[in-house]
Amino acid sequence: PLAERRISASDVIHRLQSQLARVEGIALFMQPVQDLTVEDRVSRTQYQYTLEDADPEELNRWAPKLVEVLQTLPELRDVSSDQQDQGLASVLVIDRNTASRMGISPQLIVDTLYDAFGQRQVSTMFTQLNQYRVVLEVMPEFQQGPQSLQFLDVRSISGGQVPLNVFTQVADATTPLVVSRQGQFPAVTLSFNLAPGDSLGHAVAAIERATQEIGLPPSIRGSFQGTAQAFQASLTNEPWLILAAIVTVYIVLGILYESYIHPLTILSTLPSAGVGALLALMFFRTEFSVIALIGIILLIGIVKKNAIMMIDFALEAERKEGKRPEEAIYEACLLRFRPIMMTTMAALLGALPLAMSAGVGSELRRPLGIAIVGGLIVSQILTLYTTPVVYLAFDRLARRMGERRSPTASRDAIDTSPA
Repeated sequence: PLAERRISASDVIHRLQSQLARVEGIALFMQPVQDLTVEDRVSRTQYQYTLEDADPEELNRWAPKLVEVLQTLPELRDVSSDQQDQGLASVLVIDRNTASRMGISPQLIVDTLYDAFGQRQVSTMFTQLNQYRVVLEVMPEFQQGPQSLQFLDVRSISGGQVPLNVFTQVADATTPLVVSRQGQFPAVTLSFNLAPGDSLGHAVAAIERATQEIGLPPSIRGSFQGTAQAFQASLTNEPWLILAAIVTVYIVLGILYESYIHPLTILSTLPSAGVGALLALMFFRTEFSVIALIGIILLIGIVKKNAIMMIDFALEAERKEGKRPEEAIYEACLLRFRPIMMTTMAALLGALPLAMSAGVGSELRRPLGIAIVGGLIVSQILTLYTTPVVYLAFDRLARRMGERRSPTASRDAIDTSPA
């Protein structure tokens, strides 16, 4: 149980690998069992990279080369392949000239071999309740190996029996035991684990760099599968997701305050929250996973409320009470300090159990809690001081832009009263 061992399943695997590597004659691959998985195939290790090619011979030549290169990468461990192309096979080589002189065609040879070792159905026996199919084959003692072929005779067109070994020879060769396919093309799946302390992002970059360095032919297409593929897809959409969230917040705040400038003041609190979340993840040596990304997106909605509380009060003081920006934001900081601290502590303490959890499934929840707690602490310390400064800076910028847009209004505003 996790409460007793106090280490993760990956740490247990790393501890066992050093001991099991001393056992000769076997290669043992271990991976932690996941309750929720996105893999669509079974492999020896946790992550997969697939090569596919229309030419199986070319694929079988290049797949071992890539495996050798990946085994040297420090980011990867337990690199293996599902390629099984070294199976033993017996190839029957036909002397066609001799066979044709004896009146034996290749089809007669194929039919004879299928009668002896295939599953040719020659009859069906019907009873009152069941029916039984009769299959033709040689006796079991003649099915033990290629040496049994010397006892077979082939009936020629003329009706005579000719021994099979008169016009054929048996040659040993290798053949694939399994031919895997993906998208109707032959495919080889390379599987790997991560090195201790390394991330999936570094491993993906290292594999892509290795495939370019060895010069894979253009006809071979490589792609990540399962968890690695989902990771790549999340990285592709991550910048757009964050940008969409920020743009949505800006539009809503712009409508609320009827301003293009003040929403930027509120959004200026977000970088401190992101930096705090990343520093917390680095301090606790936690990977920046998809769950941690969700925590940073949640911080966009939690952290901006500090600036909203201050700016909302300051704008109301300026518009209704006619106060100067410096006086309005100063009074907002004093009066809104208590609610800001209360809401921040409520959110922080609510996420603290996630960051400190140690039960079953805590590996999934802990990055979310660490990102929220770290982002709230850093943003709370910084935004109380930076938000008033940014507010005054943008207020001066808005006034300058307003003066530049209406220069004629200031020239027309002259005193027209009688002398």
